[in-house]
Amino acid sequence: MAVELAEETNKGLDLLNWSYQRTVEGIPKVSKPIEVLADEYVHRYKKSDLAIKKLIKNQVQKNSINGFVSGVGGAFTLPVTVAAISTNITSVIYVQMRMIAAIAYIKGYDLKDDEVQTFVYACIAGKGISDVFKEAGITTGMKMGKNIITKKIPSEVLTKINQKIGFRFITKNGTKGVINLTKLVPVVGGIIGGGFDYGTTKIIATRANKVFDSTGIINMDALD
Repeated sequence: MAVELAEETNKGLDLLNWSYQRTVEGIPKVSKPIEVLADEYVHRYKKSDLAIKKLIKNQVQKNSINGFVSGVGGAFTLPVTVAAISTNITSVIYVQMRMIAAIAYIKGYDLKDDEVQTFVYACIAGKGISDVFKEAGITTGMKMGKNIITKKIPSEVLTKINQKIGFRFITKNGTKGVINLTKLVPVVGGIIGGGFDYGTTKIIATRANKVFDSTGIINMDALD
C-alpha cells in the first residue's frame, strides 16, 4: 500500500514538473514559451491588469489544445509516468499551468524561482494546500497590510511541499479521488466533450491573481 501510494504521488509530481517545464520553454510548433506569450499581451494591452484579463479570456477560448494533444505522439514524448495519467488530464493541467504562470510573470515573478514554481503548483491544487505549507513550518506575517512568507522557503521544505501537492493532485484524478480533473479545467474540441469549464477556470485564475500579488509579495492565504 505504501509503495503504491508513493508511486501515485510521483506520478502527480512528474506531471506537474513536466507541465511546468513545457510551460516555461514552450512546445515547438504547438505553444510559445510563456514569457513570449505574456510579453505579447503586455505589449498589446499596455496595462498589466488588462493584459491578464485578456489573456485569461483568450486562452480559455483558444483551440490550441488540439495541436498539443495531436503532438503527443509526434513532436515530443511524454514521460511514462505522465502518459500513464492520460492525455486528457495532461492537456488540462498544461493549459491551466500556462495561464497561472503567465499571470505570475506579468506581475513580475521569476518563473525559474523554486518558490514561484511551488506556488504555481499550489494554485492548481487549490483549497486546503495552505495547510500543507503550515504543516511544513511555513508561516505568514503582516507587512504593509499584505500577507507574506516570513522567510525564504528552504529547498528541502519546498521538496516536501511539492511532494504533498503531487499527492493531493493525483488523488483528484484517481478512481478514489473526490474531484474528477476532467471537470476541473477547459476541455478542448472533441477530446472530452467540447468547450471549456469557464467556472472552474475563472476560479483558478482568480486564485492565481490573489496568490501572485502585484506588489511582488506572494499571498499564501489566498490558497484557502
